[in-house]
Amino acid sequence: MIEKQSILEIRHLKKDFGTHQVLKDISFSVFGGDVISIIGSSGSGKSTLLRCINFLEEPTEGTILYRGKDAETLNRAEYHSKVGMVFQSFNLFANMSVLANCTAGQKLVLHRDGKEAEDKALYFLSKVGMDAYRNARPGQLSGGQKQRVAIARALAMDPEVLLFDEPTSALDPEMVGEVLSVMRTLAEGGLTMLVVTHEMSFARDVSSRVIFMDQGVIAEDGDPHEIFTAPKQPRTREFLSRIL
Repeated sequence: MIEKQSILEIRHLKKDFGTHQVLKDISFSVFGGDVISIIGSSGSGKSTLLRCINFLEEPTEGTILYRGKDAETLNRAEYHSKVGMVFQSFNLFANMSVLANCTAGQKLVLHRDGKEAEDKALYFLSKVGMDAYRNARPGQLSGGQKQRVAIARALAMDPEVLLFDEPTSALDPEMVGEVLSVMRTLAEGGLTMLVVTHEMSFARDVSSRVIFMDQGVIAEDGDPHEIFTAPKQPRTREFLSRIL
């Protein structure tokens, strides 16, 4: 049997902020097509983990391997194009149109010409239902629309893995569904995703794996059905009984 190669491998990752240890020896692998939901209480280290994987925070210790290579040694902009990120606060450029937001990174990092970048951007804007807003500015959009544009922008870079940092937490409740619907479609299409989320129905129904974090460690990592119906760890049981 051919062994699957991991896209990302996190080995013994630690992150300290001063004397406070936020991540304590985190290790796991991400394979092609994985949809991994990372759940846990606020302050358990979920967002810090994603930010370290994308080097928005420098890990204190540990190694991140991308396709078997130490990600620390890779060109950072190219790595960010392969391991993309969608933020809870959208991070769109307010002074640019929707289309320009989705072409800027392609031109700068991937050196695509204007036509190719626009075609790619419009393809993904149509995928998330936002191509009609190509000339709008972010200030003219609702939160759900901004997040869909942010997802299209990330997809236009042709990432191998997309990291989502609580992508619905800044949205009004009625807008959460439209963003989760887009993410569900991406998961069904085989996109490899790492999603920090409070949306337990997404974690349970869409993920191929669930990681439960508690106080800076991975307390449990497994099949969503098993974790939601028969968690092995008392801490997981306690968290799920509080939140469900």
